Amino acid sequence: MTTPNLLEIRRLDVSYGGIRAVRGLDLTVGQGELVSLIGANGAGKSTTLRAICGLVPAAGGEILYDGRPILGRPVHEMVLDGLVMVPEGRGIFGQLTIEENLNIGGYTRKDHAEVRATIEHVFELFPRLAERRRQSAGTLSGGEQQMLAMGRAMVSKPRLLLLDEPSMGLAPLMVEKVFEVVRAIAAEGVTILLIEQNARLALEVSARGYVMESGQITLSGPSRQLIDDPKVRAAYLGEEDAA
Repeated sequence: MTTPNLLEIRRLDVSYGGIRAVRGLDLTVGQGELVSLIGANGAGKSTTLRAICGLVPAAGGEILYDGRPILGRPVHEMVLDGLVMVPEGRGIFGQLTIEENLNIGGYTRKDHAEVRATIEHVFELFPRLAERRRQSAGTLSGGEQQMLAMGRAMVSKPRLLLLDEPSMGLAPLMVEKVFEVVRAIAAEGVTILLIEQNARLALEVSARGYVMESGQITLSGPSRQLIDDPKVRAAYLGEEDAA
């Protein structure tokens, strides 16, 4: 039995000035799937996420979320519908405390008791944040800020979570912790589209993957198959083809 697609992108084009950053992109994410999109810096991965969220306009194509077209819809409406992004650079409010940042994640929700319960769940996932809940977010390390950004997204009660480079700039131990939480979030049934330059980590954590080059999808398939692909190993995993 096939899983219905929560996200479906058809022939997406996105242009900046005269440059086509994304060209004819086709991509699907099934309900409950964790799918990765890998590629070199500048391949168009982050632009794709921003187009899904409505932060940059599409020049052509179609994006369906839960079977409905979403191009042109206001960003806040998509958040209300459970489409939430954790952007590259985290976007936290440095002057506010950790707890205040998490509360902002629940601003669209009316179930205040459930919001409180979700925040406590975030603190269980990230004990470091619980220990520092009244500390200003701007004083946190890069890894702790990434935890906070992911936690704030969870408080929004996402159905589809878009993660843009969650490991960027983090120490190896912190990267490991962040990806443990990515797995935990996926295990709770949240659908995830993961953009990540660390191709091996992305493919190890996901069920399926897409490879993006110069604005186009050049390869796709089960993550295990992509890890074993000689071209992927040479270009993204730092390994030469043994043959």
